[in-house]
Amino acid sequence: MDSPLVSTKWLTEHLQDENLRIVDIRGNVLPAIKPPPHYVSHRDAYNESHIPNAVFVDWMVDIIEPGSPSNDIASPERFAALMGQLGIDNDTIVVVYDDKDGMFAARFWWAMQYYGHKAVYVLDGGWLKWAAEERPTDNLKPIISTTKFIPRVNSDIRAESTDILDSENVQLIDVRSPAEFSGKASRADRMGHIPNAINLPRKTMVADGSVMPSVDELKTKFESMDISLDADTIIYCNSGVSASYGMLAMQVAGAKNVRVYDGSWKEWGNDDTKLIVKPE
Repeated sequence: MDSPLVSTKWLTEHLQDENLRIVDIRGNVLPAIKPPPHYVSHRDAYNESHIPNAVFVDWMVDIIEPGSPSNDIASPERFAALMGQLGIDNDTIVVVYDDKDGMFAARFWWAMQYYGHKAVYVLDGGWLKWAAEERPTDNLKPIISTTKFIPRVNSDIRAESTDILDSENVQLIDVRSPAEFSGKASRADRMGHIPNAINLPRKTMVADGSVMPSVDELKTKFESMDISLDADTIIYCNSGVSASYGMLAMQVAGAKNVRVYDGSWKEWGNDDTKLIVKPE
């Protein structure tokens, strides 16, 4: 498969494949202007109903490093242990879905890519499309045989703040909301955005039905924003989740050189030594 996406039709036809692992990573993020807690997982929804044979991953616990103020990716050891518990080895085909327009699924997709696993795909339309089409569901927890996953770090898709500071030619994209970009809301101590960033809100890269827009629609969108698919690109959000979706969308459109700033605004906005564009 050339695309990082799979359709609900494809998954229905492959539900019984022996080398397939389906991951349910449903959850939600509340707007920054709302009172905390802002981050929740939908484990209860999984327990009630999910795609057959799916395992559940809590995006706010399982794939981040404990204690990281910006919710950075879990360490190689922690991530490998999780994969082994889920029955995912280096040859397993993985399909991941959520109920948030692909945002959390994209984070898991990025995390697996970061640790060298290429056979990972996002279910286009996710749980919402699957349920709307009345495709098979159950509430059974699959019996998993643990295995061994060997992480192989792919540093080409992860950026640090120094990568932004040290490069004059990087194309910097902020996929947070317009309110956060303009400094009317923030999940960090400071408000505003990183200098020279282009605001491309994640929600503008989602089509009706919670699916990814077509390649042509994405290309038109990027061109209208003067975003080049050929440029060295770093994408950020608040803590790397929406940014992962931005990378997914750009890759669907044909981009090859895209990195996620894992620390994102929660790191940059809380560091007084970093320059920001403040609200007027």
